[in-house]
Amino acid sequence: MTRTGRRARSRRRSAAALVWGVAAAALPLVTVHAQPTAVEPPTHRCREYDPLRRAWFGDLHVHTVFSLDASTQDTRTRPADAYRFAKGERLGIQPFAEDGRALRHVQLARPLDFAAVTDHAELLGEWNTCNQAGLPGHDSWVCRMYRGWPRAAYFWMNTQAALAGRPGFCGEDGSLCLEAARGPWQEILEAAAAHQDETPACRFTTFPAYEWTGAAGAGNNFHRNVIFRNEQVPELPISFVDAPALEDFRARLSRECRDAGTGCDVLVIPHNPNLGAGRMFSRTRTDGSPLAAADARDRAAYEPLVEIMQHKGDSECHPAFSSEDELCAFEKVVSNSFIARTLPFGDNAPVERQFMRRVLLEGLELERELGVNPFRYGFIASTDTHLGTPGLAAESADYPGHGGAGTPVGDELPRGLPDELDFNPGGLAVVWAEENSRDALFEAMRRRETYGTSGPRIQVRFFGGFELPGELCGSDRLVEAGYAGGVPMGGRLTAPQDAASPRFLVTALRDPGSGGQPGTPLQRIQIVKGWLDGDALRERVFEVAGDPASTASVDLASCEPTGTGFDQLCGEFRDPDFDPTQPAFYYARVVENPTCRWSQKLCAARGVRCDDTSTIGEGLEGCCAPEHRPSIQERAWTSPIWVQPPSGSPD
Repeated sequence: MTRTGRRARSRRRSAAALVWGVAAAALPLVTVHAQPTAVEPPTHRCREYDPLRRAWFGDLHVHTVFSLDASTQDTRTRPADAYRFAKGERLGIQPFAEDGRALRHVQLARPLDFAAVTDHAELLGEWNTCNQAGLPGHDSWVCRMYRGWPRAAYFWMNTQAALAGRPGFCGEDGSLCLEAARGPWQEILEAAAAHQDETPACRFTTFPAYEWTGAAGAGNNFHRNVIFRNEQVPELPISFVDAPALEDFRARLSRECRDAGTGCDVLVIPHNPNLGAGRMFSRTRTDGSPLAAADARDRAAYEPLVEIMQHKGDSECHPAFSSEDELCAFEKVVSNSFIARTLPFGDNAPVERQFMRRVLLEGLELERELGVNPFRYGFIASTDTHLGTPGLAAESADYPGHGGAGTPVGDELPRGLPDELDFNPGGLAVVWAEENSRDALFEAMRRRETYGTSGPRIQVRFFGGFELPGELCGSDRLVEAGYAGGVPMGGRLTAPQDAASPRFLVTALRDPGSGGQPGTPLQRIQIVKGWLDGDALRERVFEVAGDPASTASVDLASCEPTGTGFDQLCGEFRDPDFDPTQPAFYYARVVENPTCRWSQKLCAARGVRCDDTSTIGEGLEGCCAPEHRPSIQERAWTSPIWVQPPSGSPD
């Protein structure tokens, strides 16, 4: 089944019956084959506890005033402010008047369920030194530059940190800046503790966290967010300056967290492989020696997830390498690395290993060589906001930009586009867990039962199994049968000898919208397959539900949508080319009807008409630039399900 109208099903049924149907007291439909990984009993059960799990929406990539690149753009949001914003409070952002009054305000239409502030560990002490009189180094030329010429300080200090260096005022061993980092780190931890809802209501969950901002070569992104399970954390965050080799970084996390005997536990989430020039997921160690099985096992244990979408672009795939998949053109940035955005020379061509579809394929290769897959990544998305605004991912004419590597707003309200034209509002992380608690969410992330969206609150289930029964679309027992007869997104299947294809089941509900504004109808569901065919790496996209030939569109002048779509979709799929001897992965991609992109909404609201140059005001030239993408098809990507040959073994 590869096309809609064959064996796929798309039905407008009750959302509750379609996706969340529960018959908890009934006997299972099928013999249990692969139950979901058990979750450790939480310290208390939230009132909203569902053994069949529900979707929780959050943001695990958030920068505040403690990140130097945010503060040099006049971000003043502190960690506690960011958590209040995530819970629904209104927040003032730059520019600020002379009296400190914010000239712009933002607010979420819907609060998040969870969030983590991930300020850069690098320069945390330097930031504090330059902002707190009396600390050694406060009157250094570096700090005077930071206070007087913040944009110059942004480039100079970040370049030094990318080379694993510190300013001279930190002392020969860096101890002065490490000591100065204690204050901001403590405030980050206190904010997470203060906003963690420990009552049975479980309205909001926080995670102590930070970003290890590594660089590979000349500005190639190596960045990783470090998410702790609870408030048992290292004394100080381990930065790229402290541990510039990934192997040393993980060794220190083991020594200072997982093996410390304190109850500390941690996950590491790489982000922006699209800006890593193909070096983020290396097949060698930092010293250039071949990756060994122990290295692969260590990476897989620490890094179960990757951020597939955020403010600085989509990292799923690229049309230059997946030419038969037109949807790979989605939200691509023009650079292959951070340095290429700044310097006007050098090779800026995309590299296939910048994108996760290729990385997942190489993981299958490495598993065949080493017996373990270091690149078995589940998917999330987040914002990477540098305004301290978690979850601000809607395409809106009022979108203020996120400040990530962008140009500072200045002292006045921006007159034109508030962000780089190829940047976007980012996405959301979605976690399937029994309840909204740290333990339940953390375990779900560890087992990869997660997905990412480009901003909408689409709800997606994805199951696969050799014993998964058919005819489940529309069943009240769909979810129960999915767990009983297979594995959810992020899971792993071993093919029996001479097996036919496993059955895959995917369901999706459109974003219901909020505040009288409905969400966008769904257009289709696809399943993306990657597999090893001998020594060849292959990929294919299958249509599973919906209408890929839809004529739904959007009027770019008014941003009014036209055409019809689906409130919910459900599809069952069996791979017509399945070979049990070939390692493979499958993930689902859910796509909405076209809508106006944030930049087009702003251009339309300002009355820009590209056929009339008199309507193109100052700063709005990008509205009519050849590279401007006026419409967008928002989407969700599930974590893959991996299928290994009968001889394979789990890592």
